Amino acid sequence: MLSQDLANIKEEVLESIEKANDLKELNEIRVRVFGKTGLITNISKGMRDVLPEDRPKVGALINEVKTAIECKLQEKIELLENIELNKKLEEEKIDITEPSKDSELGALHPITDVIDRLTDICVDMGFSVVEGPEIETDYYNFEAMNIPKNHPSRDMQDTLFITEDILLRSQTSAVQAREMEKRKPPFKIVCPGKTYRNDNDATHSPVFHQMEGLVVDENISMADLKAMLTILMKRLYGEDTKIRFRPSFFPFTEPSIEVDVSCPSCHGKGCSLCKGTGMLELLGAGIVNPKVLEMSGIDSKKYRGFAFGFGLDRTSMILNSINNIKNLYRNDIRFLEQMKK
Repeated sequence: MLSQDLANIKEEVLESIEKANDLKELNEIRVRVFGKTGLITNISKGMRDVLPEDRPKVGALINEVKTAIECKLQEKIELLENIELNKKLEEEKIDITEPSKDSELGALHPITDVIDRLTDICVDMGFSVVEGPEIETDYYNFEAMNIPKNHPSRDMQDTLFITEDILLRSQTSAVQAREMEKRKPPFKIVCPGKTYRNDNDATHSPVFHQMEGLVVDENISMADLKAMLTILMKRLYGEDTKIRFRPSFFPFTEPSIEVDVSCPSCHGKGCSLCKGTGMLELLGAGIVNPKVLEMSGIDSKKYRGFAFGFGLDRTSMILNSINNIKNLYRNDIRFLEQMKK
């Protein structure tokens, strides 16, 4: 009698599962069979009334029916889930042939753009790009650049000291000093990065950016420096750019020069950007002082070098006709919108 009941339940439930059209129906079938008062549950509870010698046979039969129903349920659930997923995918399909909605493109920050442009130009000319720490020692920031303690040139910049010997670097020259200790000539490096000085007005910021370059090799001359800077300036500002070299002084180069370029805004005619002069002071450079080479362990009798450095913020202001350096740091979306090209 119990065997026949199980056979009938199996046949009826499997048929119901086959006819089910959605997951809700399958769940109702599962509850009807395996719930607290389900068909298989009630039969399992009746095992206590079965004779001991018949219990193994009846138990095996119950498990067989239970397994068959569970397998059929799982099979039908997977089938219906796949049907439902395919239907959803079909309904949510995106037609990629349709024109997209207008999207607004961003742009590089002016300083980032200048750094990328200058490093690309320098890399094309064989330079390697290097970086160094922004928290620097007095030795690498000053002394290794031939600026000992109490040297008058230290008064030219208001350095932000952390301790007597630790400071926020005031120039990326510190990176050059570190690299000269590590590298063997010949080498060509440029080092862009943030620098810090206690300076704050329309053309100066306490945090600003510099890029300095250094070439060390045999038979280096001022002619090599002028030729390289001419190529660099013309590639940055345009082939029609006029370049002027003026004698100057820096403790770490001798002889030293300053470099002016014709105003890219008025092309030398005179405007508010160049204050009517037609020329803009851009960078400092010179032949590396032999003492600087010697302090870094380089034989100054065999090798010579040239160095150059300029403010990237000022370069960006010139290229983009920006009249106040603060605009570069305010993150004003109205200003940044104007920088899109």
